[in-house]
Amino acid sequence: MILDLLRLLLFPTLMAFAASSDLLTMTISNRVSLLLIAGFFVLAVASGMGPTVIGLHIAAGATVLAVSFTCFAMGWIGGGDAKVAAAVALWFGFGHMLDYLVYASVFGGALTLLLLQFRQWPLPAVLYGQPWLARLHNNESGIPYGIALALGALLVYPETEWVRAVDLTRFALH
Repeated sequence: MILDLLRLLLFPTLMAFAASSDLLTMTISNRVSLLLIAGFFVLAVASGMGPTVIGLHIAAGATVLAVSFTCFAMGWIGGGDAKVAAAVALWFGFGHMLDYLVYASVFGGALTLLLLQFRQWPLPAVLYGQPWLARLHNNESGIPYGIALALGALLVYPETEWVRAVDLTRFALH
């Protein structure tokens, strides 16, 4: 039952934290990526995932890390975003990676357009007292892409083997 709870809660909780952290501070702590990586390995071993499958998941994460760090080097995304995207790919493997990247890209594009529009409007003076909102409104700020990464991940996660392995009847109310 603890393994099922971890499968159901660990990944979504870390993704929600990454999104909210990026929204409020424009940063995603390295701890989030490290916890995602550690959580993957703990659950993979506890779930009986074989070394070949784990290796394929590592390859998926490494592939996204290489591409996302290229995007980081070009100034297109933040370093925290690159690390979180790679950690998510580690969880999803190649089987769900394309769906994740498409959803994250669509949400990222929509988020970017919304923020660009939001930044064109004057921010009411009463809202300037909220540092995170003033930072989000600032044209010099980036885009908190962690929000899009988390939304894409949370949309794909229920379709993964992690959730399919959970015996949901244990949690049903009788």
